[in-house]
Amino acid sequence: MPTTDPRATDPAALDIPAARPQATPGPPAERDAAAGRQRSLQVLALGSLGVFVVFLDTTIVNIAFPTISRSFGTTTGHLAWVLNAYSLVFAAMLIPAGRLADRYGRKRLFMVGLIGFAAMSALCGLAPNAGILIAGRALQAIFSALVVPTSLALILPEFPAAKRHVAVGTWGMMGAAAAALGPTIGALLTEYASWRWIFLVNIPICALIVLFGLRLLHESRDPQAHGFPDPAGIVLIAGIPALLSFAIIEGPDRGWTSTAVIAAFAIAAALVPAFLWRSRHTARPVMDLQLFKVRQFRLVNAATLLFSTAFYGMLLGNVIFLQTEWHYSVLRAALASAPSPLVVTLIARTSSKLAGRIGYRPVLLAGSAAWTAGSVAFALSISGTPHWLTDWLPWSILIGLGIGPTLPVQSAASVQSLPANRFAIGSAINSSFRQLGAVLGISVFVAVLGNPTAARAIGAYHHIWWVFGAVGLASGLILLLPRLPRRSGWSLGTPTRPHARPRSCRSRLHKLSPETTHESSVTSCPGHPRLW
Repeated sequence: MPTTDPRATDPAALDIPAARPQATPGPPAERDAAAGRQRSLQVLALGSLGVFVVFLDTTIVNIAFPTISRSFGTTTGHLAWVLNAYSLVFAAMLIPAGRLADRYGRKRLFMVGLIGFAAMSALCGLAPNAGILIAGRALQAIFSALVVPTSLALILPEFPAAKRHVAVGTWGMMGAAAAALGPTIGALLTEYASWRWIFLVNIPICALIVLFGLRLLHESRDPQAHGFPDPAGIVLIAGIPALLSFAIIEGPDRGWTSTAVIAAFAIAAALVPAFLWRSRHTARPVMDLQLFKVRQFRLVNAATLLFSTAFYGMLLGNVIFLQTEWHYSVLRAALASAPSPLVVTLIARTSSKLAGRIGYRPVLLAGSAAWTAGSVAFALSISGTPHWLTDWLPWSILIGLGIGPTLPVQSAASVQSLPANRFAIGSAINSSFRQLGAVLGISVFVAVLGNPTAARAIGAYHHIWWVFGAVGLASGLILLLPRLPRRSGWSLGTPTRPHARPRSCRSRLHKLSPETTHESSVTSCPGHPRLW
C-alpha cells in the first residue's frame, strides 16, 4: 500500500502557513468566518495592487515613446533600452528577491520594495536625459522584483488549498490587466499632464499600499532559509538576453554580419551552457532546474516566453503605428487601443475560473488561436488610411479575447503542478520568463520595423503583425507536444512510490512531493482544479 509523505498534508512542513481552521457552527463562529474571508480578500486586493503597479511600468512607457524621443532627441532603438533595462533587471532579480524575502521577512521586503520603487519612480520622472532615465529604470526594476514574489507569498496563507488557484489566478490577472492598461493610462497622463507623470503617479499608489499594508499584513519567513542565490547566475540570466537584445536591435543598422552583432550572438550562445552548468553545480542556483523536469511547468513557461514576446512586441508596435502612420494624437491612440485591455479586464478572472474547471490547456489554446486570428486580420486589413471602426476595432477586440485567457492563466498554470512550498519560486520563474519575453518582443519589433521610408512603413507593420501572430500561435502549439517516454518511477530525486490519493479521485493527480518531484496523470478530485 502506498505511503503518504506527511509533509504533503502538513502545512507547517511547507513554507506556506496553514489556512485558518473552520470554527464551530454558531453566530460567533459565523462572524469569525466572515471576518476571516474579509481579511483574505483585503490581503488579496493589497498584494494584487502591488503587482498591478509594478507590471504597469512594463508597458505604461510605450504610448509616450514618440514624446520622450522628441524630448530627449534620441532614436527608437536607443529608447528601447528604457523598456529593456527594466525588463532585464526585473527578470534577473525576481528569484533572488524571493529567496531574500524567505530569509528576512516577506512583509518587510514587500514594504522595502514598494518604498524603493516609489523613490526610483521619482528619479525617472525627474530624469534630465535618456541615460539617467535608463539607469533609473534599471534601479526601479530591482525594487519591483521585491514586490512580486513577496506579494504572492503574503496572499497564499490567507486561502485554503482548494481556493489557492483562484487567488493565484486573480493575482496573475492583475499583472496582465496592468500590462494591457498601461498604454491607455500612460496616454491620459501624457496628454493632460506630462510624460514624466507616467512615473510620478507610482508614488501615491505605493504610499497607499504601504499605509494599509503596515496594519493589515502579517510577517512571515522561512526559518530554514539562508545564504544568497548564486551571483554569477544572476549576472548570466540578465546578460544572455541583454546580448540577444543588443544583437537584434543593432542588426538592421550595423548589419547582421557586423563584428559587434555576430559577437553578441556568439557570446550569448556560449553563455547558455555556462548558465545551465552553473545552475546544476552551485549550492544555491538562481534558477532551480529541477522544476523543469515537471512537464506542465516547463511547457507553460515556454509558452509564457513565446506569448510574452508576441504580446509586448505588438503592444509597443500598435501604439507607435497609430501615432506615426495614422497620425493620431497620444490620447486618441490610447483610446483607439482601449477596447483590447477592456476586454482583458472583463474576461481574465472568468478565464481563470474556467481553466480551473475544464483544464488549463483548452483555455490557453483558445487564447492563442484568438490572438493569431486578430494578428492575421491586422496584417490583411490595415492600410495607410485610418478606418478605426471597421479595420481596427473588431481585431482589437479579438486580440483582447486572446490575451484574457492567456497571460493570467499562464501564471496560475505554471505553479499549479508544484507543491505549495514551491509556489513562490515557481511563480518567480514564470514572471522572469514573461519579462524575458518582453525584452525579446521589443527587440524583434525594433529589428523588423527598421527605418522604413514612408512608402514602405505600412508593409513593415504588416510584417510585424505576421511575425507576432506566428509567435503567439507557437505559444499554443507548444502545449500539444507529446509526452516523452520515461521509465516507471521517474523522479527528480530518488525513486519514490506514488502518493496516496483520495478515493474520490477518478484519475491520478500531477503531483510533486516536497522531497522529490513526481508526476502522474490528471486529476478530477473535488477541491483540485484540472491541470491539463
